[in-house]
Amino acid sequence: MRINKLLADLGVASRRSADEMISSGRVQINSHTATLGENVEETDKVFLDGKLLVRKEKTEEYYIMNKPKGVVCTVSDDRGRKTVMSYLPEGCGRVFPVGRLDYDTEGLLILTNDGELSHRLTHPSSQIPKTYLVRIEGTLTEKDLNPIRSGVELDGVLTKKCKAHIVETNKAYTKVHITITEGKNRQVRRMFEAIGKNVAFLKRISIGQLKLTGLDRGECRPLKEQEIAYLKGL
Repeated sequence: MRINKLLADLGVASRRSADEMISSGRVQINSHTATLGENVEETDKVFLDGKLLVRKEKTEEYYIMNKPKGVVCTVSDDRGRKTVMSYLPEGCGRVFPVGRLDYDTEGLLILTNDGELSHRLTHPSSQIPKTYLVRIEGTLTEKDLNPIRSGVELDGVLTKKCKAHIVETNKAYTKVHITITEGKNRQVRRMFEAIGKNVAFLKRISIGQLKLTGLDRGECRPLKEQEIAYLKGL
């Protein structure tokens, strides 16, 4: 098993964060410092910051959260900002966010200690549709959305075709539902910036057919069995 997968399976961190730990020399296998991509056997002893990691049978946990604005999607924050971990229920095991919503974005977030599922949901090849509610300052027409639907240039690369339509509009603001299959940094905000529009509010409302319903801001609940099965089938 790859060392980053083991760390994810143990609930230590996501694979991405595990790779960062390995790269910084914090992980040891037996008596040597682990390297990226290294395999680990059942008989190997694995240490994190000098502490032996105990391989015990893991109970997989899955949660859905309505992440508030002004909260970071990390297990801890070196700047002292509030993290999504503070909204988890008491007795929750060591889980971590699947992907990220930026500091100023709210909405649907999945947290789990299932490293395999987390990897699959966040891998670029998955192309899982994610829908956002966007509020734009000022007016916007369906025609204005055409460049976004067909792809705008971000960092020298065109975004993939997506779905977007207006759900409410007046002189002060316009609300749009947009569904993308990518996960570039601040992608939705930057797509609207590319057509000269400022995003005043951004909320993820669904991942595939999993919808954010019945949860107030900051609320969190375990995923239902059928919801877990659905995510594993994506």
